[in-house]
Amino acid sequence: MVDDDLTVSDVVRRYLEQAGCEVQLAADGADGLAAIAAARPDLVVLDLMMPGIDGLEVCRRIRRQLPDLPVVMLTALGEEADRVLGLEVGADDYVTKPFSPRELVLRIRSVLRRTAAHTARPTVPAKLTDSTLIVDTARRIATRDGAPLSLTAREIDLLIFFMHHPGRAWSRSDLLDKVWGWQFGDQSTVTVHVRRLREKIETDPADPHRIRTVWGVGYRYDPLDEKAGQ
Repeated sequence: MVDDDLTVSDVVRRYLEQAGCEVQLAADGADGLAAIAAARPDLVVLDLMMPGIDGLEVCRRIRRQLPDLPVVMLTALGEEADRVLGLEVGADDYVTKPFSPRELVLRIRSVLRRTAAHTARPTVPAKLTDSTLIVDTARRIATRDGAPLSLTAREIDLLIFFMHHPGRAWSRSDLLDKVWGWQFGDQSTVTVHVRRLREKIETDPADPHRIRTVWGVGYRYDPLDEKAGQ
């Protein structure tokens, strides 16, 4: 957990330890990055507003070095634009201060469950292929035109889900349930992740040919390759 508010960190640490987690605290961005590099944790809880290296920059650096590491961002800012910004730089989830430590524990459990679930996916093929877009689902590696894609844990979750269920329209609430495992949540989370994914897999993200918007419903994945997902 990376947060300069030591009181908040201590309270959250105690709740997480009661939930069976091992917790390491860092008081600023620089210490947090060093601890993450050394410990390679299962998940990072990251405050947005910190002196020195702020949470957004810490998240950017995590994504460059460890793109599959789940990040839950804490923010005292209530505006939607600020929450969306955290998601755009790669956070998997966010919790707005003041928050309930119990809610944070539930959010962390949800993210970790989704991450752990990918170690055993008997119904998903080992490889999903759509033209030059290839996903190794076991290794959770995606390439396009032979070049590796830098995808966050949630982005590759979403891509695998779309490629495994082509041709069907899914609402944002459907995707929150199927991909995030949330029964409730801010649907702008889905919108941000779809936009980020389009930027990485579409030739022209402004005119997407794979992830299409279905007005009044949500999104549909249309493979370029008719045999995609087979």
